[in-house]
Amino acid sequence: MMNHVSYFSGAYSRGVIPGGLMSSSDDRNLRLKLAQLRQEHRDLDDAIIALETAAQRDQLRLTRLKKRKLGLKDEIARLEDQLLPDIIA
Repeated sequence: MMNHVSYFSGAYSRGVIPGGLMSSSDDRNLRLKLAQLRQEHRDLDDAIIALETAAQRDQLRLTRLKKRKLGLKDEIARLEDQLLPDIIA
């Protein structure tokens, strides 16, 4: 007899069932986090534009903001992938 509990123990213990299924509260939490990250991404975009057009350009700060913005983009993509699992056509 096979023990199927071990198959689910890894991802399921973190709240996500293999195959992309998750509870409605997990789904809501991910959507809330996603909205927060998207807002922060937009805010960083505005800050970057402001720094680029400023008379005295702080290149180090600009670089750090751009790096943070890229990190947010990656995290947003990861969360979107969790919310919208791949469907094999």
